[in-house]
Amino acid sequence: MAEEIRDLIEKINKEGLKAAEEKAQNIEAAAKQRAEEIISQARREAEEIIDTARERIRRDDEKGKTMLAHAGRDLLLSLRKEINVMLGRIVVSDIQQALTPEALSNLLMKIIKNSCTEESDITVMLNKEDLETLENNFLYKLREETKKEISLNPSEEISGGFIISYDGGKSCYDYTDNALAEYIGTYLKPKLNQILQDAIKE
Repeated sequence: MAEEIRDLIEKINKEGLKAAEEKAQNIEAAAKQRAEEIISQARREAEEIIDTARERIRRDDEKGKTMLAHAGRDLLLSLRKEINVMLGRIVVSDIQQALTPEALSNLLMKIIKNSCTEESDITVMLNKEDLETLENNFLYKLREETKKEISLNPSEEISGGFIISYDGGKSCYDYTDNALAEYIGTYLKPKLNQILQDAIKE
């Protein structure tokens, strides 16, 4: 009887141990599967985060490049405008220095001699200072050389150079410093713009 009880206890122990081992194995397998699922989900989420970050970086990079291109273009336009203004001032200043009373007299003489008009009454408008110098030193010579009647009229709007009319002011030709600077500027500005474009490419 005691032996039967011992066998029964041993059988119960073996079956309990086997059941416990099976349960432990099942728990371990479930834990491994759950761990793999967690790792797989974490990997997917990490990849999504990385892809989102890459896309944001790409958009920010494109946006930055666009903003930089716009800023560069605006800077170039502003620089071009400033240089054109500076160029205009330099040209006007150089023309004013070049248009001395003697140079004005020579220029007037050539223009009047080469004009096709038969009119003898010529009106020249210039600033007061140049007018006085021309009147005192060159007017007689101008009239003698051109054989035409030349009237000098002052104009506060003219800083240098002159405006000449052959029909009493109905029409005129503008040889003022500003008009000459504008004319020269139209020639120089395309070249200046080309220089700026070449500088950008380098």
